[in-house]
Amino acid sequence: MNILVLGGGGREHAISWALAKSPRCTELYVAPGNGGTANIARNVKDLNAEDAQAVLAFAQAHNIELVVIGPEAPLVAGVADVLREAGIPVFGPDAQGAQLEGSKTYSKRFMDANGIPTARYQSFTDAASARAYCEELGAPLVVKADGLAAGKGVIVATELEQAEEAVRECFGGAFGDAGNTVVIEEMLVGPECSLLAFTDGKTVRPMATSQDHKRALEGDLGPNTGGMGVYSPVPIVTDEEHATMVKVMEQTVAELAAEGIDYRGCLYGGFMLTPAGPKVLEFNARFGDPETQVVLPRLKNDLVEVMLACANCELDQIELDWRDEWAVAVVLTSSGYPGSYEKGKVITGIEDAEAMENVTVYHAGTAVVDGQLVTNGGRVLAVTALGDTFENARNLAYEACEKIDFEGKTLRHDIGLRALRGRDAWDA
Repeated sequence: MNILVLGGGGREHAISWALAKSPRCTELYVAPGNGGTANIARNVKDLNAEDAQAVLAFAQAHNIELVVIGPEAPLVAGVADVLREAGIPVFGPDAQGAQLEGSKTYSKRFMDANGIPTARYQSFTDAASARAYCEELGAPLVVKADGLAAGKGVIVATELEQAEEAVRECFGGAFGDAGNTVVIEEMLVGPECSLLAFTDGKTVRPMATSQDHKRALEGDLGPNTGGMGVYSPVPIVTDEEHATMVKVMEQTVAELAAEGIDYRGCLYGGFMLTPAGPKVLEFNARFGDPETQVVLPRLKNDLVEVMLACANCELDQIELDWRDEWAVAVVLTSSGYPGSYEKGKVITGIEDAEAMENVTVYHAGTAVVDGQLVTNGGRVLAVTALGDTFENARNLAYEACEKIDFEGKTLRHDIGLRALRGRDAWDA
C-alpha cells in the first residue's frame, strides 16, 4: 500500500523507518522529509503539509491508502478532517481534538472540567493581569504561550523577575500569535514521564514509558528545548503511578468522545510524578519528539497495522508487544540551539555509527546539498541505541555519538544519569 507521512523532523524519520519495515508498505512518501528519510522514502519537498487541499490532491493522485500526520500544525489546521471526509484513512485527530495541544487554555480547561489532575493555573490576555497573578502565585512558576510555539513557548521561572520577563516576551511577540494568550501555572515538582498511547477514539493502547530531557545544558539547566535526549522505559515509575497514568489517558479519550471529538491517532501525556501522584503537565496530539526515537524501536508490532487499526476504529483487535531491551537516544544539536545557530555544516560519521550493532541514527535537522549531508536545523540527529541493560544502551549511544562529527556539534553528556541513580536523584 502507498503511505504518506507529513513532517520533516526526527519524529517523522523514526515513524518512516518503522513503516518502511512493514511488508504492507509498497511506496512511502514523506513531505517534506529530510536527509534521513531520503534514504528510505520519496521526499516531497514542495508539498505544504498544512494545506489540506494540497495534501488531499497529492493523496488522490498517488493512490495513498494511509496518511500519517507527524507534527501538530497540520492537525490544528484540520488536515485530518479534510482527508477523512474524502474517505482516506488518517492517523491523527481532527482539528478540535488537536486543540488539546493547539491551545494550552483549552487543554487546562478540559482537564479542570473532567477532574484530570494538573497544576493550578490561570489564563490571561493582558500583561498586567498576568504579572499580578505571578506575584500572587509566587516563584517558582511556569509561563506558557497559549498556542503552538514549536516547543519553545514554555518558560520555567525560578524567580519572579524571570516570570515577569517571560510575560513581557510572550505579549511582546517573541512567540508570534501563540503568545497573545498566556497561561501561568504553579511549578510541579518531581521526575517527568511521557506516556504515549495509540487510540481509535474508543480503545486506548498505551505505549512504553519514556523520559525526555528538555533543558539545553547538563544538570537540567538552561533554557527549554525540543528535547536533548530520552530513554525508554522509565525505571523509577511504580506500578501504581503507571496505572494512574493509563487511567488518565483512557479517561481523556472517553471524555473527548463524549464531546463528539474524532480522536484517532496518538495521544501524548506529559506527566510529573509528584508526591501526590502523577499530574498532567501537558497533552500533545501526536507522537513526541524525541520520545518516538526510543519508543518505536522497542515496538515489535507492524506499525502499519497498528496505525490502520487506529484510522479504521479497529484498535480493539490489536495488542501491543514490546522488546525487552532498553533504548537511549542522545540528541546532537547545532551550536547555539535553542537560540540562533548556523546551518549547512557537513556531517560525517553516520555510517560508522550505524555500523555498530543496535544503533540507529534518526535525522531531524538535516538536508542533502550538492550531494553532501549537511545540518539544516537546531536539533540535527538523534543517536539511538538498544541494550540489554539501561547502562549498556546508554554507553552504546554515547560511543556512537563520538563517531559522528559536524562543526558546532553539541550534546548533553548526562542523559539518563538520574535514572541510573534512582528516584532519590530527583530530590537532590
